[in-house]
Amino acid sequence: MIVLVDHNLEGYVVFLQGTLASEGWLDLLSISFVTLKEAGLAVDSNDRIIWQFAQSNQMLLLTANRNAKGEDSLEQTIREEITSTSLPVITIGSFARLIEREYREQCSARLADIVLYIENYLGVSRLFIP
Repeated sequence: MIVLVDHNLEGYVVFLQGTLASEGWLDLLSISFVTLKEAGLAVDSNDRIIWQFAQSNQMLLLTANRNAKGEDSLEQTIREEITSTSLPVITIGSFARLIEREYREQCSARLADIVLYIENYLGVSRLFIP
């Protein structure tokens, strides 16, 4: 599963990826992280474009964005465009806490669980981790 990393998490995702690797999750599951730039998206792309890109490319979107302001906000986009086959947006409750080992372990275990059982989460708008 490819995870598209929102711009606000680019510096922090290294911690999460390292924890997934050290706990053996990356040996069991195919999880890779792609930044907006690596995906060919501008870092200032609006939430609607990012969500649509993730959906059309079968990527999980990983963010710390909870914004519901504006017609192209992530929350508004999800409300308007979600279908029964949409992949969920994975929202980290506190991205600043990713520097804490225990929190990171909880986030990585939850992300691995989501990837492992992704079919159970189709059509779900958001999943908050940990």
